[in-house]
Amino acid sequence: MRKSRFTTEQIIGFIKQAEAGMAVSELGRQHGFSQASFYAWRAKYGGMEAEDVNRPGF
Repeated sequence: MRKSRFTTEQIIGFIKQAEAGMAVSELGRQHGFSQASFYAWRAKYGGMEAEDVNRPGF
């Protein structure tokens, strides 16, 4: 499996920026990912905080 270019903490940060009102297309343009990637990440990591990543069971 290919390693992601972005860390889980960065992905959660992108999701938080989108929740704060930034357009997903603008985020993708700035950071170099597609809208499809964003929505897949949101399905996987939505509702998480950066601290939750290192918790057991993740």
